Amino acid sequence: ICHGVQVLTATNAIKDKKITCYPACAPEVTLAQAHYQDVGWEDAVADGNLVTGKAWTSHPKFCQLFLERLGTKFCKK
Repeated sequence: ICHGVQVLTATNAIKDKKITCYPACAPEVTLAQAHYQDVGWEDAVADGNLVTGKAWTSHPKFCQLFLERLGTKFCKK
């Protein structure tokens, strides 16, 4: 979430993946040969087992997508 994707860009772990992140990191995502997704601040993006979000505002969607990949369900109250 947010700038955390910078660690992944340095390891070549996101090549050809759909990624979202804080907009200031978008050039690094592109340089890492990933596909930056300009989604809303409340959204998150999943590509395979990788889940990314723009900021803390994406936590609910991020958690939902992450839990789905673990095989569990996200419960809204």
